[in-house]
Amino acid sequence: MPAPLNAADLALRPRRSALYLPASNPKAIAKARTLPCDMVVLDLEDAVAPEAKEAARAAAVAAIAEGGFGHREVAIRANGLDTEWGAADLAAIAGARADAVLVPKVNAPEDIARYHDALSGAHPQMQLWAMIETCGIVGNLPAVAAMARTTRLSLWIMGINDLAKEMRAQLTPCRTPFQPFLAMSVAAARANGIAILDGVCNEFRDLELFEAEARQGLLFGFDGKSLIHPAQIEPCNTVFSPGEADLAWAQSVIEAFGLPENQGKGAIRVDGRMTELLHLEQARRLLEVARRIEGIQ
Repeated sequence: MPAPLNAADLALRPRRSALYLPASNPKAIAKARTLPCDMVVLDLEDAVAPEAKEAARAAAVAAIAEGGFGHREVAIRANGLDTEWGAADLAAIAGARADAVLVPKVNAPEDIARYHDALSGAHPQMQLWAMIETCGIVGNLPAVAAMARTTRLSLWIMGINDLAKEMRAQLTPCRTPFQPFLAMSVAAARANGIAILDGVCNEFRDLELFEAEARQGLLFGFDGKSLIHPAQIEPCNTVFSPGEADLAWAQSVIEAFGLPENQGKGAIRVDGRMTELLHLEQARRLLEVARRIEGIQ
C-alpha cells in the first residue's frame, strides 16, 4: 500500500479548476480525460436522476479503474449517507482507486466522522472532500474544519446554490448575501490546512460574468473554483494561476532576503515597500505553485 499523501504536498498541488460531470455520461467522462482542468468530479448526486443512480455508480468506478486522467485529481461525489444510495456509494468508492470522495451537505463534525469511518477500507491516499452548502454548518465551520487533524478530510467545495435555496436568498452576480459565509469558510479552512474551492457559476454561456466571479473568489482566497462546463476551464485556470507581476514580485522578495546585508532581518524594503518574513514565505509558495503548474501544461 502507498503511504498517505503528505499534507504539505497537497497544499502546493494546483487546484485551480474542478469540473463536475455526470458519472452517467460516458462521452463526458471520455472528454474529461483530454481537458486542461486540474480536477474532475464524477457526480452521483445532483446530476444523476434517481433511476440512474446505480448505473452511474458502476460507471464511475469503472472509469476510475480504466484510468487515463493523467495529472488530474479524480473524485466521485457520493449521495449523502442519509439517502437510500449513500451507503452503497461509499462502499463502492472505498474499493475504488479514486483520489477522493466528495460528500454533500455536511452540517457537523459528526458527519465527517461518519464518512471517515465509511472509508476505513479505502486505500491510504484517498481523501475526503466535503461540500459546504447548508445553513446548519455556518456555526460549525471551525469544528468541522478541525476534523482534518484526525480524519481524511482535506478539501472543501462551496455549494452556494444549495445555500441560497435554504436561505431563500437571491443569488446575484456580486453574491452579496453570501460574502460573509465565503470569508468565514476560507478562514476556517486555512486555520486547519484544508484546501478550499469556490462554488460554481451557473451562467456558463457568459464567460465575462464567470471571470468576474472567479476573480471575486481569488480575492477571498480560494485555491480555485468548481465548474459546470468545459468552456469555463481556461478562464478559471488563468485567474487562479500566478501572473507575471506576481512572479516578478516573488522573485524580487526572495533575492532581496538572500542578500548578505539582509541576513537575519525580519523586515526589509523591497521595491520601496516594507516586506517581512511572512512575505518571503508567500513568495516561495507562489513560485513553487507556478513551477507545478508549468509541469502539467
